Amino acid sequence: MALWDDLTGQAEAIEVFRAAAAVAPGSGSAMAHSWLITGPPGSGRSNLAYAFATALLGHGDDDTATATQVTARSHPDLAVLSTERVVITIEEVRRLVASSQYSPSVGRYRVMVIEDADRMSERTSNVLLKALEEPPPRTVWILCAPSEADLIPTIRSRVRSVRLRVPSVAEVAALIRRRDGVDEATAERAAREAQSHIGMAHRLATNADARQRRERTLQLALGIRSVSDAVNAASTLLEVATEDARAITEERDAEERASALHSLGVEPGGTVPAALRSQLKNLEEDQKRRATRSLRDGLDRIAVDLLSLYRDVLLLQLGVESELVNASIRHDLEAAAAAATPAETLATMDAIQEARERIEVNVAPALALEAMLISAVRRGARR
Repeated sequence: MALWDDLTGQAEAIEVFRAAAAVAPGSGSAMAHSWLITGPPGSGRSNLAYAFATALLGHGDDDTATATQVTARSHPDLAVLSTERVVITIEEVRRLVASSQYSPSVGRYRVMVIEDADRMSERTSNVLLKALEEPPPRTVWILCAPSEADLIPTIRSRVRSVRLRVPSVAEVAALIRRRDGVDEATAERAAREAQSHIGMAHRLATNADARQRRERTLQLALGIRSVSDAVNAASTLLEVATEDARAITEERDAEERASALHSLGVEPGGTVPAALRSQLKNLEEDQKRRATRSLRDGLDRIAVDLLSLYRDVLLLQLGVESELVNASIRHDLEAAAAAATPAETLATMDAIQEARERIEVNVAPALALEAMLISAVRRGARR
């Protein structure tokens, strides 16, 4: 197995991590023991983190056994903190910090990975800070976040940062073709419409429902002619995001519940004993928090798609020769460009960004979407 093969467009970062992993513990060579991997969504932060972890724990790029254990998150010297909730709790970080004090059992290092480290509050970050200041000699921390600014300054000062770049459309399309076996045209369109977000490109290339939901989102925005249109479109977009979140979480929720019942010795369809109900209740609460995060992520994906739409409209209005993200609906884009001024389009893009920020701080999604789409009211009719 080639350890670094699926890390598209990150050759510079890969070389940094390969060199670090090649340093033998106790060799006298300096190797940072706290790392921060930053980059935009879809750039492959967590994938690179686990590839680096595999290299630190294993013996060469072709150590399939170690790679399999890391993929399954079952390696005895790997500890992972990954959350699908809104925030990482202080209790979770305290447990991880405590386990970081153990010595490696089979690997060269003990590796601690925190995905979405930006979801820690300042108080929680301070708990982690103490572990980063004086890590055991064979413990390596790997944090992932969109940018350095998402972490408190004292943590930033104690980590070595590696920033990932956005891979090109061609690089992502090549990966999708190779990994998912889709045709060239489908892979290229998915990569372009996902704006080089690898995970979203995979979803668009392999999931017809995801493609239809995206197309519906764009057509709703293009069809807004009045405030009532904007209010109705906001309601529909919220339904679209809810459907998308449900599609992502429902199957996993059912599998988790079935697994929990099996581990508790409860037969399918059987009555759960009163003494065990609290465990299932905790699982259900975790799933509800994950559903909340999934809905927010879905709403953010809608906002990103709409930003790509109005970006295309603005390019056409300004006569800029550049590849359109949504080239498949160019006729509709030209009609939208003719129905507004560049200033109006910029105002709509600002409103979309403001809606993203409002939703992230718990403003009711329906209200945030309505305010956003009212700014998209345009004169004239679609050609």
